[in-house]
Amino acid sequence: MKIQVKKHSGELVPFEPKKLRHSLSKSEASEEEVDKVFERIQPRLYNGITTRELYELAFDLLKNHRDSYAARYSLKKALRDLGPEGFYFEKWIGKLFANAGYQTITGKTVQGHAVTHEIDVIATKNEMMLAIECKFRNDVDAKISVTTPMYFISRVKDIKGLSFSFFETPQEFTDGWLVTNAYLTSDSIRFGEYYNLNMLAWDYPPQNNIKNQVDNLALYPVTCLTNLNGMEKSTLLKNGCILVKDLVENPEYLAYIQTAKHQKKRVLIEAQELIHSLVDEEL
Repeated sequence: MKIQVKKHSGELVPFEPKKLRHSLSKSEASEEEVDKVFERIQPRLYNGITTRELYELAFDLLKNHRDSYAARYSLKKALRDLGPEGFYFEKWIGKLFANAGYQTITGKTVQGHAVTHEIDVIATKNEMMLAIECKFRNDVDAKISVTTPMYFISRVKDIKGLSFSFFETPQEFTDGWLVTNAYLTSDSIRFGEYYNLNMLAWDYPPQNNIKNQVDNLALYPVTCLTNLNGMEKSTLLKNGCILVKDLVENPEYLAYIQTAKHQKKRVLIEAQELIHSLVDEEL
């Protein structure tokens, strides 16, 4: 009997062993470790197993090998944990663009030609100033419909040709970016490509999407860390620790969480492993 997997939406889809192996390998576990995890998952599969159960099973088995494997594997969930409203997702996107050399600020309101607009992230570099719209979604299978890029194009049009002084130098918006932790519908992609709209989503564009950028640049949100509980993650976010890199570069952030010294050291070791840093023996 072929195994069917139940998605968050309730839809049943065939279990794809190759897809699971690929997702396990993205954790950076070795081929041998991936084989061991896969072999332990197989006898626990049953017809109708949910994607959540499958994820939790894989997560726990990867964590048994190394915390940082589970942390990488949990990236998609970690982005959803930047909610519930998406405020910290905007902060994280600001960090993503800052890593590319932009100066960034978040949550600013501007007066357009016709109406006012709240811009989630404003980024500037050289002669460019970008208006970045962040569409945060809590739903595992959420997709951004074509009405969103349609609406965003009109917003960008309304603020272009006006001068703003957010970085001490008067500048005009030169372009816009639509960014989401979710998926884009096929209509959204066709519309965006036809009108040359910059779009960044979980799996779009194919080679430079969010999941690939994070893995390639080690821009993991602090919510990835498996040795922190929800309250501790929230405390770090509230105090400006958005990236795992922030924690590695400034371990002083750990003073904000109430936990034992040995546990703080474990958190820091996981963080260092996650971004391929050498483990500091002192905390």
